[in-house]
Amino acid sequence: MPGRQLVCDSPLLLECGRELPRPVLAYQTYGELNGDKSNAILVCHALTGDQFPVERHPITGKPGWWEMLIGPGRPIDTDRYFILCVNVIGGCMGSTGPQHVNPETGKVYGLDFPVVTIKDMVNAAFRVVDHLGIDQLFSVIGGSMGGMQVLQAAASYPDRVFSALPVATAARHTAQNIAFHEVGRQAIMADPDWRNGEYMLYGVKPERGLAVARMAAHITYLSEPALHRKFGRNLQNRTHLIYDFREAEFQIESYLRHQGRAFVERFDANSYLYITRAMDYFDLAADHDGELANAFRGVKTRFCLASFTSDWLFPTSESRTLVHALNAVAAPVSFVEIESDKGHDAFLLDEPEFIDIVRGFLNGAASVRGLRQR
Repeated sequence: MPGRQLVCDSPLLLECGRELPRPVLAYQTYGELNGDKSNAILVCHALTGDQFPVERHPITGKPGWWEMLIGPGRPIDTDRYFILCVNVIGGCMGSTGPQHVNPETGKVYGLDFPVVTIKDMVNAAFRVVDHLGIDQLFSVIGGSMGGMQVLQAAASYPDRVFSALPVATAARHTAQNIAFHEVGRQAIMADPDWRNGEYMLYGVKPERGLAVARMAAHITYLSEPALHRKFGRNLQNRTHLIYDFREAEFQIESYLRHQGRAFVERFDANSYLYITRAMDYFDLAADHDGELANAFRGVKTRFCLASFTSDWLFPTSESRTLVHALNAVAAPVSFVEIESDKGHDAFLLDEPEFIDIVRGFLNGAASVRGLRQR
């Protein structure tokens, strides 16, 4: 895997009580650290994202997933800021995960990999932050699962996060979100090639199950208006129904099948199980006597939250809950609900208002922080 890696020289203690001995953390950086290392931004990736937000993906060759935001002159300006993005532990893009060899047994982890949480992911990312000698991050930014990491970072490291921008996210996963993830996990585990998570030993992959998991999840990333505008009830390369199940009858079926096939080329099935579990377990209030506000008590971090009107996976009400909790402890917070019909994935798309908000928030925070234009 191209890019940079940190091999930790000490175990990472996980919330489940187990340890990862000498975990490997894959990461990428963009821009340059300034003299006092005050311009670093940690970008946290979403569920199936990776540490390559602004360069060609090493497997698919596709553009980075946040290229509209990060780069010279862009809102997350690499001429001004130092950008760090770490592949989450449990992932499959270089950081230690279930497809890696367990140094204690000499065998691939598979389902013997310990269960990881969002807090574990954040603690691992801060190993890289420490490795780079950064005392305080200028900002932590991310959407969806990345937004969960942003919230956890601010709660776990209140003195080390100057500003935070959690986007299209929530302080916990809802029952509906857990339900969708469970459908995906069951699809993977029902695939005969999954082989109780030991498929790597047999030289196979549960591609059909993972593809179905991706198809189900992908529906939740979109909205009905966006689907209707793009596909409607249009047939796939034909003018009449063929009354068959094997071929895609409608364009939306063909699109989902394509998404499923493309996903299995770049993602690991067991990683999908572990990372969806991490999202399901996330409940920021649970660690603070059930009071979400307690998670932010005493935090000086400047927050900006953003949601999208058509996001039914992480609706605006979830962001409002966070804003109310931050207000309860008098934390500095701004909030914007962005009009969009593109669904949850709007944070990954070219939404001009969202792009302006990111630029404006960072510029304001940089002014307070005393960061000058380079």
